[in-house]
Amino acid sequence: MDPFADTLQRLREAFSSGRTRPAEFRATQLKGLGRFLQENKQLLQEALAQDLHKSTFESQVSEISISQSEINLALRNLRAWMKDEKVSKNLATQLDSAFIRKEPFGLVLIIAPWNYPVNLTLMPLVGALAAGNCVVLKPSEISKSTEKVLAEVLPRYLDQSCFAVVLGGPEETGQLLEHKFDHIFFTGSPQVGKIVMTAAAKHLTPVTLELGGKNPCYVDDNCDPQTVANRVAWFRYFNTGQTCVAPDYILCSPETQARLLPALQSAITRFYGDDPRASPDLGRIINHKHFQRLRGLLSCGRVAIGGQSDDSDRYIAPTVLVDVQETEPVMQEEIFGPILPILNVRGLDEAIDFINRREKPLALYAFSNNSQVVKRVLAQTSSGGFCGNDGFMHMTLSSLPFGGVGASGMGNYHGKFSFDTFSHHRACLLRSPGLEKIYAIRYPPHSPRNLRVLLTAMETRSCSCTLL
Repeated sequence: MDPFADTLQRLREAFSSGRTRPAEFRATQLKGLGRFLQENKQLLQEALAQDLHKSTFESQVSEISISQSEINLALRNLRAWMKDEKVSKNLATQLDSAFIRKEPFGLVLIIAPWNYPVNLTLMPLVGALAAGNCVVLKPSEISKSTEKVLAEVLPRYLDQSCFAVVLGGPEETGQLLEHKFDHIFFTGSPQVGKIVMTAAAKHLTPVTLELGGKNPCYVDDNCDPQTVANRVAWFRYFNTGQTCVAPDYILCSPETQARLLPALQSAITRFYGDDPRASPDLGRIINHKHFQRLRGLLSCGRVAIGGQSDDSDRYIAPTVLVDVQETEPVMQEEIFGPILPILNVRGLDEAIDFINRREKPLALYAFSNNSQVVKRVLAQTSSGGFCGNDGFMHMTLSSLPFGGVGASGMGNYHGKFSFDTFSHHRACLLRSPGLEKIYAIRYPPHSPRNLRVLLTAMETRSCSCTLL
């Protein structure tokens, strides 16, 4: 028996009926999503605490409030985003109406991860609903408590003829991916991203892949080490390092490392106390499998700060590693935990060469008091996003697209970019049935004069396909 066939058929029929297309329906779904957040805030915070030991502060800032802001933005701008977009015309189409219409794809699949199980589930869902799609939502089975809330409570706030939550692990997800969808949005590892893309290719289904990678952080000699340490420590150890845009390693000179280490120790102590394990602001590793993987990475290089761990509590202290070699395991995979290696480079040129030898990251950071250094890192590298002199603050702007490049992903979202990701941009031209004598210049038999007139008419700011 196919466990998903009936659900998918129901959703396809709902989409075919046109139910999801009106702005009023879309707004109702978005408002329902907002009510879900408002009425179940405590339930979600408790689930996040159970899954990841997230503090109320982290849950509010990085999960609930950011999702609510996305909903509010979509509601304020929904009709403007849906409106046909007029485009420029050439001489040959001056009497026509030319525009781009944003149409929903149809039935879309969202596969969400465990590290920000509310944010990274609801943010793409906002875009999918605003764009008028029917949605199958697959929350992560690893963040079990949050998955339960999403599966049992969220559907009550949405039209269940157009929305469904499906559960399961890799086997069930594999079965789900055998079905044809009109768009697939996946957030997770590059390894699973390849599996999703392979499955989508069988149906020629377009995909958005929000992946990860090793995000570099270059620290210039010309900097204030304590300011850098405060900012790096905050966004490295936020969510216990289980963040796809967290800095994965620092590149700096040996001299800057010597200044940075005591500053990092000072920042960690101020943030989490002398015993970080007792801090209410430091989370835990999601499960024992990931804990064991991370504990193995502690043997790379030399522990300069932290290094303590406790299997029974899935606790790993905020850690800094030095004397790390590029060939060690900690530099071969995305760390996704509270471990920060420092690698030494002789200067900016070597740092840029090091970054460019590796796969393109999801995010890249550069710290310097010299703006030209930051601008040079920006100009001579490639990454999904970039932030100078801070951490992942670029993620807080809905006016900026969030997404990867190369091995760190394809496609983007947030704000209007989410709406566009889940919309087909349909090229439209409406022409009068009359004026045939004017348009007859296109038809054979051709002449040099007619060719000259046509070419002049097509000299344009847009393409000449209307004349073909």
